[in-house]
Amino acid sequence: MTGFTDHPWLGGLLGDSETTAIWGPAQQMRHMLAFEAAFTAALGAVGRISADKAQQVARLIVEFQPDLDALKTATMRDGVVVPELVAQLKRAAGADAAAIHAGATSQDVIDTALALTIKASNALLADRLSALDASFENLANRFGDQIIMGRTRMQAAMPMRFAERLATWSQPVARHALRLDRLRPEIEVLSLGGAVGDRAALADDANAIAAEMAAGLGLYNPPKAQHAMRDHIADYANLLSLVTGSLGKMGQDICLMAQQGIEEISLQGGGGSSAMPHKHNPILAELLVSNARFNATQLAGIHHALIHEHERSGAAWVLEWMILPQMAAVTARSLSAAQDLCARITRIG
Repeated sequence: MTGFTDHPWLGGLLGDSETTAIWGPAQQMRHMLAFEAAFTAALGAVGRISADKAQQVARLIVEFQPDLDALKTATMRDGVVVPELVAQLKRAAGADAAAIHAGATSQDVIDTALALTIKASNALLADRLSALDASFENLANRFGDQIIMGRTRMQAAMPMRFAERLATWSQPVARHALRLDRLRPEIEVLSLGGAVGDRAALADDANAIAAEMAAGLGLYNPPKAQHAMRDHIADYANLLSLVTGSLGKMGQDICLMAQQGIEEISLQGGGGSSAMPHKHNPILAELLVSNARFNATQLAGIHHALIHEHERSGAAWVLEWMILPQMAAVTARSLSAAQDLCARITRIG
């Protein structure tokens, strides 16, 4: 779903296997089944069905192996995977089919699965932001006092310590880690709204069911399902683009510092050329620039996805499925590439 990891040659440069696993279809399916199991368990917790039946059906849901070919065919027809998935679950539950999904809707399932995916992705991003911060600190200790030429508008200005340029790489990354912490309660959220987002089918039990589900899934519980309010998704995509944009600035600086005739930096293991064997191209630095431009371009698509018609859009919603996984994968790859790039620096000045 994230595109490049399994590509036979581009995967080595562009792919990120950890992110592909997090955003991949197998994990998405587990999250959708986790929603349905949590929903059934919550029905038992509030007394809508017996606790024993809820436990039994929830266990069946978690262990269920869906017919993927049928899901593919049905999604082409229905536009979403959930109706066929629920139908398969209900057939498997037999006489207990009423304990499954009644009062929920497809968007609840898919949006909650997305929130669980983002939660796992955020843990990975937080770890990589922290690791990159440590790499920057190591560079400061090794090369911070080296003198380089400060440049403004691509022209030589005044000599300065490398630590000053390094700060323009490291300080935004530290701020992005704080932004991620602040955003997590707004993006790692349960979706439970039912047909038109008002939880009407759950009546007086709605809030208790939502609280049970959120606690069981480890998600935050907003007062209303965000079916047609997608500003939290746009905020998240914006953060992803901010991260890659800041790393793109770092990559651009390193490309320019490595330029022949400037040569203010040496990198171990630069890329070669098929026609010019004397060249050592700053591949990872260039990748940071490409990734920054990619995410900046995708951000416009996510902002288009803010425009939902009334209580749910069948068009804007799909844009998120297409764009957000790619943005997350590109961000994770940029963070790993930046850390690798820091480790390859052997000389400054």
